[in-house]
Amino acid sequence: MEHVVEWRGLGPFLVAPIGFGAMRLTGPNVFGPPQDRGEAIRVLHEAVERGVDHIDTAQFYGPNIVNELIREALHPYPRDLILVSKVGARRDRSGAVIADDEPHQLRRAIAANLRTLDVEALPVVNLRLMRNSEPDAFFDDQLGAMISARDEGLINSIGLSNISVAHLLRSLQLTDVACVQNLFHAANRASQPVLDECTRRGIAFVPFGSLGFGVTGPDAILRRREVVEQAARLGVTPAQLVLAWALALAPNMLLIPGASSVDHLRENLAASAVQLDPEAVDRLAAM
Repeated sequence: MEHVVEWRGLGPFLVAPIGFGAMRLTGPNVFGPPQDRGEAIRVLHEAVERGVDHIDTAQFYGPNIVNELIREALHPYPRDLILVSKVGARRDRSGAVIADDEPHQLRRAIAANLRTLDVEALPVVNLRLMRNSEPDAFFDDQLGAMISARDEGLINSIGLSNISVAHLLRSLQLTDVACVQNLFHAANRASQPVLDECTRRGIAFVPFGSLGFGVTGPDAILRRREVVEQAARLGVTPAQLVLAWALALAPNMLLIPGASSVDHLRENLAASAVQLDPEAVDRLAAM
């Protein structure tokens, strides 16, 4: 029987549960051009052909490179394609990610995204927090810059990234929030309170690192014994198991796994059809 897509909300938009995180379409450490530019273009084409309607990007991926690849591969964009970018960071000459989050810098970054993606407005832009502080006057000023950009028609909706529950609650006093992007996967659920608050309020929760961002070796989530054993038992790949587990957690969960090859993209997208049994759910929940 053909799998039926269950659309989920992303602010005012409806998208498929699994989108595409374009960050990996660069060189090592998300810096510089991809080793195989043709394959990067093929991945983007394949994603849209297979029904991906939510692509996550950022000007500082590369920097500039991912947005330019998206434009080259997909412009003019399909009407139902929701491009989501983020502001608040940039890369220095060594490739390190550093704060670029003053209100005037946020505005400049929005303009740079519009230029490199060749659009007049972006559906969603996330404010990526780079400072380890609770909501304060500076955070209000950052939100003010985002609200101004929205009111001027440069962006349609505002999202937040790397936030606490306190940031979310403060934001909701000032504006609607389309989505929240925080680190979250089966082996790192520190953002569970944020997910729970988003679920209560019907706000899309879009985890980054859903396949174990930044962790390698035996501690990598896709190599954990529980994951490998349950994937083998169900006849799916570890990546598909982990993604299916996340999707089943909450109706507002949206995934944006990255891929730099067509085969990996296909593997990830197939996770939307994976049905987990109670044993698999329980074993991953206990990690």
